[in-house]
Amino acid sequence: MLPVGEGNRLYWEECGNPHGVAALAVHGGPGSGCVPGMRRLFDPNKYRMVLFDQRGCGRSAPHASDPEVDLRTNTTDHLIADIELLRRHLGVHSWVVAGWSWGTTLALAYAEQHPESVTALVLTAVTTTTAREVQWITRDVGRLFPAEWARFRDAVPAADRAGSLIEAYSRLLNDPNPAVRAQAALDWCQWEDSHINLGPQPRPRLVNAAPDFRMCFARLVTHYWSHAAWRGPTELLDNVTRVADIPAVLIHGRLDVSGPPDVAWHLHRAWPASRLYIVAGMGHESGGAMAAHGVDALNRFAALGAP
Repeated sequence: MLPVGEGNRLYWEECGNPHGVAALAVHGGPGSGCVPGMRRLFDPNKYRMVLFDQRGCGRSAPHASDPEVDLRTNTTDHLIADIELLRRHLGVHSWVVAGWSWGTTLALAYAEQHPESVTALVLTAVTTTTAREVQWITRDVGRLFPAEWARFRDAVPAADRAGSLIEAYSRLLNDPNPAVRAQAALDWCQWEDSHINLGPQPRPRLVNAAPDFRMCFARLVTHYWSHAAWRGPTELLDNVTRVADIPAVLIHGRLDVSGPPDVAWHLHRAWPASRLYIVAGMGHESGGAMAAHGVDALNRFAALGAP
């Protein structure tokens, strides 16, 4: 547990070869926390793997499921500062950074702010968390899931349904009544499960999670999305020039309706040192052929890193 300021303590772990190439795994969400399966893309003989739970989630403390936890000191810039503090704490000069979903936004923002600390990037299910992307995932994609989206919309007060659903849910998630908060977290997670799963059978991953996880996840997602990750409409894309020479692999599912492939495509077009893989038949996920591209990239990047 690493103290990172404002009363926050960051959970971190490392495994693999202590003398190997340093690598950082950046989880999605925001608010999901790191999981053991994230290690599987890294060759443990080649890599010194570092995983961590971002502020307020997973095993980090205090936990955002507590309504008393103030989120004003939980922003993209705070998370970037936490990563740098962790890097220095571990004595890492630079590392390969791998991110998934929201973790790609954070990894890219971190690299653009600290390019000297990043050897290479592997970004899977690429997002930049712009207001346009948030509008898509909370409203526009409802055209593909009309019944599920109608339930998502109708779970907020009628007066809020034509406005920002993120702000409406944020108000519910901070309601004084714990039953209102719990229902809002469940409704939010049900919508997320709906558009992430494109398979023939339901995969209710989030709604079946523990109530504290659902609350933490919903609070942090709505918090970050309502601020568009505290970045301008094209800021991350425009600042790709800062990482133009850092090799990167972008991996995105052709059928990703949660985050359409044009985000990864525009980044790749602006990033001379990047490779883009649009993976047929895959959605907003990290396994299968998506993971195979990640393993291949990390194996190649193992020769570039420095412990």
